[in-house]
Amino acid sequence: MTTDIGRASAIALVGVQGRVIEVEAHLTSQLPGFSIIGLPDAALGEARERVRSASAVADCPLPARRITVNLTPASIPKRGSGFDLAIAMAILGAEGIAPEVSRDVAYIGELGLDGRVRPVPGVIPMVIAARDAGVERVVVPVGNLEEALVVPGIEVLGTASLRASAITAGALLPPVDIEPVLPPAALDPVPRVHDLADVIGNAVGVRAVIAAAAGGHHMFLLGPPGAGKTMLAERLPGLLPDLDAEAALEVASVRSVSGLGNQSWSVRPPWEAPHHSSSAMALIGGGSGLLRPGAVSRATRGVLFLDEATEFPRAVLDALRQPLESGRITIHRSVGSAEFPARCQVVLAANPCPCGNAGSRGGPLCSCSPSTVRKYLGRISGPLLDRIDIRVAVPRVTTGTIRATEGTAPTTAAAAEHVAIARQRMAERLRGTGWSCNAEVTGPWLRSEGRAEPGATTALDRALDFGTLTMRGWDRVMRLAWTMADLGDVSRPGADEVRRALALRSAL
Repeated sequence: MTTDIGRASAIALVGVQGRVIEVEAHLTSQLPGFSIIGLPDAALGEARERVRSASAVADCPLPARRITVNLTPASIPKRGSGFDLAIAMAILGAEGIAPEVSRDVAYIGELGLDGRVRPVPGVIPMVIAARDAGVERVVVPVGNLEEALVVPGIEVLGTASLRASAITAGALLPPVDIEPVLPPAALDPVPRVHDLADVIGNAVGVRAVIAAAAGGHHMFLLGPPGAGKTMLAERLPGLLPDLDAEAALEVASVRSVSGLGNQSWSVRPPWEAPHHSSSAMALIGGGSGLLRPGAVSRATRGVLFLDEATEFPRAVLDALRQPLESGRITIHRSVGSAEFPARCQVVLAANPCPCGNAGSRGGPLCSCSPSTVRKYLGRISGPLLDRIDIRVAVPRVTTGTIRATEGTAPTTAAAAEHVAIARQRMAERLRGTGWSCNAEVTGPWLRSEGRAEPGATTALDRALDFGTLTMRGWDRVMRLAWTMADLGDVSRPGADEVRRALALRSAL
C-alpha cells in the first residue's frame, strides 16, 4: 500500500488573533474517500465538495484514493471557509502535482466550484500571524491582496484560481486567464470633519472636548435636547492626531475581521455611534459561531459615542465597565473565547430627564417628578460614571449667549494643533513606559514620578477623606490635571491645574 503526505499552512482566526495551522493531506490506496479531521466546523466540513469541484475544473482532479486531511493542532477550533485553498494545495502536494507546496507557505482563501479563489474576511490579522510565526510567504485571493499588502515584513502573493496557485507551486499546467472574484464595495464612507468653530455658547464644553482629545479621556455630556451635545461629540475625532503605524495596524485588524476588506486601512481614528436599541452583543461583540468584534472594539484607538445613553439598557452600559479599565475585552462562548482590543474613548450624551428640561435655565419647566428624574439618570450606574474622567453640563443656548460668544470657539485646525503639541509633551514624558497618553497612566505612577506640585492635591485629598471621591476618581482627576498641565505648557500639575481638572469632572 503506497502512502503520500503533502503539507501546507493555513491560519485559524480566533477574534483578532491568528494561529498558524499545519494542513496535512494523506493519500492511501484504500477505498476512495475524503475526510477532514482536526476540529473543523460545518463550513469547513463542506470544503470537501468545494475542493473536489475546484480541482476538477483546474485540470488536476482528486485521485481515486483515500484522502485524509488533518488540521493540526487539533485542539484549536477551525471555522470558516478560508482553509479551502490550503487543503487543496496540500492534496496537490501529496499527489506530486505541485511539488513546491510546503509548510513555509500559508494559503488563505475560499474555493468556488469554478476553481476561482474567493476573498475572506480577517486577512490582515491572518497575515500578521503568519509573519510572526516565521512563514516565508502568504498566498491570498486577489480580492484580498490590497488589504494584505498593508502588513510589512512578509511576502504576499495574490491568486485568482486554484490552477494559478498550483502553477506557482510548480505544477506543469498551462496558464488560463480567469476573471478574479473581487469583494463588493464596503459601505464605509470617510466621515466628514466638523469644525469646532461652529459651536456657539458652550465654552466649558469646548474646553472639555479639547481636554478629552489631548489626554484620551472619557467624557459625559448632560443637557437638554438641542443644547449641542452631539455637536460637541462629533468634533472630537477631528481633534485627534493620526494613528501611528502600530495603532493603525491594530485598527485595520479589527476592521478586516469586521468585513471592511480593502477599506480596512486608515490612519484616522475610527468613529462608532451605535443606536440605543443595540444589544450587549452588538456593543461588546460575540456571536453563536464565529466571534465578531462589537462597536467598542471597532472604535479602538478612536471614539465610541453613545447618544441618548440613558435609553440604553443598564446591563448594556455596564458591560463597558471592564473594557474601560483594561482596554481589552475577552468574550467567552460555548464555542470558545476570543480577545479583542477595546482601547477607545467613550463619549456619553444624555438628557437630564425624560422630558429633557430638568435643571435647565429658561425654556419649558420640567414636568417630571423627582423620583422619575433619579430613576432616569440612574440608568447610568455609579461605577460606570466613576470611570468617566470629564463630566460636564451642556446648557441650552440663548440669543444673549450667541451674541456674547459668537466667534470665540477655536477652529478645529487650531485646536488640533494645540492637542498635537500636548500629545508630544506626553510622548516625551511617557517614553519607555508603554503608555501613549495621560488617560493610560497608573495610580502608582501618579503618586511617585507623576506626583503634582507639593500641596496641589489638598482639595482632592479632602474629597477622598470625606468620601465624595473614590480612589479611582482621585487617579482620574490627576490624569486630567496632567492634561491641563500639558495644554498649559506646565512642567508639573499645580493647584490651578488640579482645580480645573476637578471642575471638569464635577461640572454637572
